[in-house]
Amino acid sequence: MLTKTEKSFSLIYFIIVLAELVFGNSERLHALHYVSKPAILTTLIIFFVTRSNHLNKTLRLMTLFALLFSLLGDIELMYAQRDELYFIFGLVAFLASHVMYTFVFLKNRDPEKKPFPFIAILLLFAVGLLFTIYEGLGNLTVAVITYMLVILTMVTTAYLRKETGTRNSYYLIFSGALLFMLSDSILAIDKFHEPLPFSHISIMFTYALAQYCIVLGLLKSRDKVEILQKTT
Repeated sequence: MLTKTEKSFSLIYFIIVLAELVFGNSERLHALHYVSKPAILTTLIIFFVTRSNHLNKTLRLMTLFALLFSLLGDIELMYAQRDELYFIFGLVAFLASHVMYTFVFLKNRDPEKKPFPFIAILLLFAVGLLFTIYEGLGNLTVAVITYMLVILTMVTTAYLRKETGTRNSYYLIFSGALLFMLSDSILAIDKFHEPLPFSHISIMFTYALAQYCIVLGLLKSRDKVEILQKTT
């Protein structure tokens, strides 16, 4: 259940996402893409900073770094067609973002959950994806494989989290991690295998929804804090 503030933010956020989907696919309006794309994470960062005072300071700071690295990655990838170095820098920025999210999720790990069956499923998916894109990787093979391992780790730690706060908090974050992996997978196929129809729409929508779900899931953990405060 969304609060009134969350509903208002969600409306603004997805209007910006919609604008990016339009501008990013329009030759005539493409210049506005350089405003709308970074506006997605900028808006999310502002919302997170203003609504996250209840979170542990370390967790809050690591999440903020994850979002800032993501914003940096977004900006770098906007210029990837000009020079491959921008793509590499974007890859590094998002790798750093995934590492930050991994640490955030590990802070609430549930020791009773066993990771191995889930890891096996992820590895099957990763092997299939790697088989699909391998021939197109060229000199980026090591970098892309490293990135894949990092994002698989991030998704695994999201799966291993305790269900802190509300049940929605856990499933929002886990869904967000899976959507992040899906977005990156579509990007990898589009770049290294063959161009996909409407790839910008599918990549950006799943990515924006992923970040939204993760941030909202973390903020939803406030419910548990409020309950504890009322009972002490």
